[in-house]
Amino acid sequence: MDMRSGDREFPNGDFYSGEVKGLLPNGKGKYAWSDGTIYEGDWDQGKISGKGKLIWSSGAKYEGDFSGGYLHGFGTMTSPDESVYSGAWRMNVRHGLGRKEYSNSDLYDGLWKEGLQDGRGSYSWTNGNRYIGNWKKGKMCERGVMRWANGDLYDGFWLNGFRHGSGVYKFADGCLYYGTWSRGLKDGKGVFYPAGSKQPSLKKWSRSLESDDTGKFVLSRSASVNVEELRSLNTVTQSLSVKTSAGETTKNSGSVSDRLPDEIWRTCDPPRDFTCHGPLSKSARFFGSGQSEGQDRNRIVYEREYMQGVLIRETIMSSVDRSHKIKPPHRPKEVRARSLLTFLRGEHNYYLMLNLQLGIRYTVGKITPVPRREVRASDFGKNARTKMFFPRDGSNFTPPHKSVDFSWKDYCPMVFRNLRQMFKLDAAEYMMSICGDDGLTEISSPGKSGSIFYLSHDDRFVIKTLKKSELQVLLRMLPKYYEHVGDHENTLITKFFGVHRITLKWGKKVRFVVMGNMFCTELKIHRRYDLKGSSQGRFTEKIKIQEKTTLKDLDLAYEFHMDKLLREALFKQIYLDCSFLESLNIIDYSLLLGLHFRAPGQLHDILEPPNAMSDQESVSSVDVGLAQELSIPPKGLLLVTHEPNSVNTAPGPHIRGSTLRAFSVGEQEVDLILPGTARLRVQLGVNMPAQAHHKLIEDKEESATIELFEVYDVVVYMGIIDILQEYNTKKKVEHTCKSLQYDPMTISVTKPSIYSKRFVNFLHKVFPEER
Repeated sequence: MDMRSGDREFPNGDFYSGEVKGLLPNGKGKYAWSDGTIYEGDWDQGKISGKGKLIWSSGAKYEGDFSGGYLHGFGTMTSPDESVYSGAWRMNVRHGLGRKEYSNSDLYDGLWKEGLQDGRGSYSWTNGNRYIGNWKKGKMCERGVMRWANGDLYDGFWLNGFRHGSGVYKFADGCLYYGTWSRGLKDGKGVFYPAGSKQPSLKKWSRSLESDDTGKFVLSRSASVNVEELRSLNTVTQSLSVKTSAGETTKNSGSVSDRLPDEIWRTCDPPRDFTCHGPLSKSARFFGSGQSEGQDRNRIVYEREYMQGVLIRETIMSSVDRSHKIKPPHRPKEVRARSLLTFLRGEHNYYLMLNLQLGIRYTVGKITPVPRREVRASDFGKNARTKMFFPRDGSNFTPPHKSVDFSWKDYCPMVFRNLRQMFKLDAAEYMMSICGDDGLTEISSPGKSGSIFYLSHDDRFVIKTLKKSELQVLLRMLPKYYEHVGDHENTLITKFFGVHRITLKWGKKVRFVVMGNMFCTELKIHRRYDLKGSSQGRFTEKIKIQEKTTLKDLDLAYEFHMDKLLREALFKQIYLDCSFLESLNIIDYSLLLGLHFRAPGQLHDILEPPNAMSDQESVSSVDVGLAQELSIPPKGLLLVTHEPNSVNTAPGPHIRGSTLRAFSVGEQEVDLILPGTARLRVQLGVNMPAQAHHKLIEDKEESATIELFEVYDVVVYMGIIDILQEYNTKKKVEHTCKSLQYDPMTISVTKPSIYSKRFVNFLHKVFPEER
């Protein structure tokens, strides 16, 4: 059909002038809608395609590429408010590399995704502030650098527009603070270097945060500063939170005039950190009075610890003391020679993780469609095994993969399928958590077993390598374990979700168990303890203590006071679980305890001054708050009647029990409210509120440390672990008794109750009964 030119007016008032093909616009043409919108440019079979210019009746205009009636390709959009975007488009939304200048002269230059900043980008505010780094869904996320107009600079991690994770804050006056943040507030340990002191290299810090060969940042948002005991001054750390409200153009077949992007961009100008520099803090003045006047003050730095922006302790130390030298975050340590699996390094470790994911995907996919039934004795037997060979090129039963050939063995698949359902785990979610594209992360082992630990990408599951003897213990105890967890939904004993073995092509066998992560929570875990009720060797050298170090019995400096009914429920279950372990002749188990500290509630108003408050006003206010604090108990937690629709009732990877009742709320089921943070369901071992009372311990090495508070609100997480060590020989019993300061003559294989009695007695001291 020949091309021709012509004009046509439509009954609705629209008008077209230009080339047509048949009855459809094709080629160059101009179309005017009745509402005043005008397009002039290329057409293809009745659709806007090619180069063109579109002007809306509102005054907005776009000039650039079109495809199939959509803004698609490269083009420039000028909005009615005079903001201008020039860059890539996809289906009417900004997508790809682009630059936008806002009507208030703010400027963003970087990557976009579905109309929002996403990826690497730079945002400059008209007031002189500038951020360079990663974005996600229109907010600053992951690694980024923020420089304020006053000269302050933050280099570290972000989440949803807030500083979150490890970072370094450099003040315009030359002071430095290395530490961790949580939702915009200092939360955790860090080191403060006053102006003029010897400071670590910022380049070294930045290199530790750089991306690896895959392009992903090595350090996660949860990574921590590698320091010993860190103390902190009172600081208000507020963050820049960038919010985008966008009503994007729709992807429908309607008129182009209906697809005008209408964006509102709002920013909150970030105030600088209100920080008492150097000797302005109370503890610094206290220690300064005892120092000789000739001491070189340039060598003094401050180890600090914050909780939600509030100072809890500070230690003065020398910047030249190598034992206290701050180290930037680093990659997970390589497995040492003492490890059970010394060969798992580099490429071999990658193959092992890939094989594990392939095997679990195969196991879950095969067993899930099988109709559920009650387990039989044969499901626990030696023949209850599934074996499969995974060649690299694939087979009739297995997919091709990029790893090496390996054999897979799945133990008691029907039993663990039923356990996962008993623990209310969805099979698809379980498989995606472990076998998804994000992969597994190797984490350092807190114990001496030499086992390797992997963490799923969503932190829900921990995978641990097992010795052959540990595997044998687990399989022997499995029938009683299945019965115990079925009878006691509130059990604190570790949840097992699967046991597997991989045989690599050179013959090496690696055994794994999949467990629930007790510390999978939206709250930050500030302290971790492994408690056995012993004093023999149960301490951690101070030089080895880092923020995520699992501490031991003698390191615990608190006792915890709970609601009457919460405590009764806790010890009722501890007795039941210990009796179960006694029946299996297992005595060397531990209570893994995790603590989330809440900042003293009465200081929040004092420590969060208005944005316009001066540094001097902030400092004086903090001093007044410290003077008042000692006589007021903390009130940072609140128990309220349980409302299922107000909390997340989905089962976690570690717990599936009922909601607990509290005496203080009329013996009703309760939720825990953390003001400004969350509302959580209270279950045994999870989200349990308590007051932590600091025990006074004389320690000459701590003479330079000031504890600013004696009582804290805490949220407690706990579970019983290390239950795969079966002591069934006299030699093993004597060795264990010696390490735990027992008399081997008073304990036998038939009377493991002595261990559990001491274990429970110790916990009674940790969680004392109210008098």
